[in-house]
Amino acid sequence: MTYLFIADLHLSPDHPRLVRGFLDLLDAYKNNNTQLYILGDWFNAWIGDDYSAPWLDEIITALKQFNDAGNQIYFLSGNRDFALGKTFLQKFDGTLLNDIEYLKIAHSIIRLEHGDLLCTDDVSYQKFRKIIRNPLLLGFLKKMPLSFRQKLANGFRKKSQQANQIKSYDVMDVNQHAVELALSDADILIHGHTHRPQIHDVHGKPRIVLGDWREHEALILELDPQNPELNLKLKKWHY
Repeated sequence: MTYLFIADLHLSPDHPRLVRGFLDLLDAYKNNNTQLYILGDWFNAWIGDDYSAPWLDEIITALKQFNDAGNQIYFLSGNRDFALGKTFLQKFDGTLLNDIEYLKIAHSIIRLEHGDLLCTDDVSYQKFRKIIRNPLLLGFLKKMPLSFRQKLANGFRKKSQQANQIKSYDVMDVNQHAVELALSDADILIHGHTHRPQIHDVHGKPRIVLGDWREHEALILELDPQNPELNLKLKKWHY
């Protein structure tokens, strides 16, 4: 069995190379008895499970084949695709995880999350996150026409890009106290979100930051449960 962790793919019809890279990854790991964990921002934006398009149909078909080969797919939402739900995942028997999940591999307790909750210094984002993820607001938005939701998503993305241009590097990165708190009940922390892939040592415990998917390669994590040391090393995925 192989545990595979990826994040921040930001798939969209505007970047077919990234889509192809993801499809190639599914094909490469299809016969490995793979537990695939996607830790948020799988898609660059998600306007609802009722959205459909040819490029997305190709992904769904590949995910079905991946699942039918005996593999499993787990998804944990990010700040770009928090509206993605069980209706979409049921198309290929995927599993929706909580914002924070724990996984035991070998003798290690691993905490999984997207990473945005660790960025507590970004106060404006944390306030926005609470508002936009309110179940009542999400339920209301899901009833709106797809065209309206698309415009709304484009507007949010534009405002986010403008806001990030004036925020400091430190504000948009994780808060050290938040990281230490997250690791208080786990041996390893795995997340994405910051687009700063690296393995950090936090008082003897690893904090593994997955890489965002760029035009040519991504940094992913592959764990072998048969290896008690787990071989914690980010792996380059070229496409």
